[in-house]
Amino acid sequence: MTITKKKDNARALINAIVAGIGEVKGLEVRVLDLRKIAAAPAEYYIVCTGTSSTHVSAIADSIERETEKSEGEGPRHTEGRRIAQWILMDYFNVLVHIFDEQARKHYALEDLWADAREVKTKAAV
Repeated sequence: MTITKKKDNARALINAIVAGIGEVKGLEVRVLDLRKIAAAPAEYYIVCTGTSSTHVSAIADSIERETEKSEGEGPRHTEGRRIAQWILMDYFNVLVHIFDEQARKHYALEDLWADAREVKTKAAV
């Protein structure tokens, strides 16, 4: 596998995740490129908001469906489904954070990675 192929696969996965978020009207979607940040736990973070625990769960379900359908890939690990205030989905080099509105404001995850470059995606959300 070449580096270009890996980048293309990451881009396709990101687009599938963002499309899954859009299918159920997830809000405030941000894709952060963390590749130039030495201490980053992944290459990309995707952060979005749901309006309730039900909406947060629906976003996670939609992301799983979309990534399985278009990329044949599911998350390696998922946390937070039971309470659904903050669901973390681990796709190895892409971490997805789905917050309810209050948790997103409280944790301000994007502020922790303020040096990250925001990535524009093909999927409109």
